Amino acid sequence: MLSGKVKWFNNAKGYGFILAEGRDEDLFAHYSAIQMDGYKTLKAGQAVSFDIIQGPKGLHAVNISAAQAASEVATTATSRVRGETVEV
Repeated sequence: MLSGKVKWFNNAKGYGFILAEGRDEDLFAHYSAIQMDGYKTLKAGQAVSFDIIQGPKGLHAVNISAAQAASEVATTATSRVRGETVEV
């Protein structure tokens, strides 16, 4: 899975673009590829993780999900070491 930031996302049209870390090419992001409950949307500047596939007109981001904040990752890792279960 790769990580990057949302360049822009238009809710009315249901698509936008993501800029992956270490890449110069924008990746197409369709609302149907967003992995979340409820209204599927992204915000400009939002950190995301995703996979890439080749689409008919270029690269597409799929399996898009909001990236965990560093503090959430640290809390989850610490809790796993202690044998606790934490829902994030």
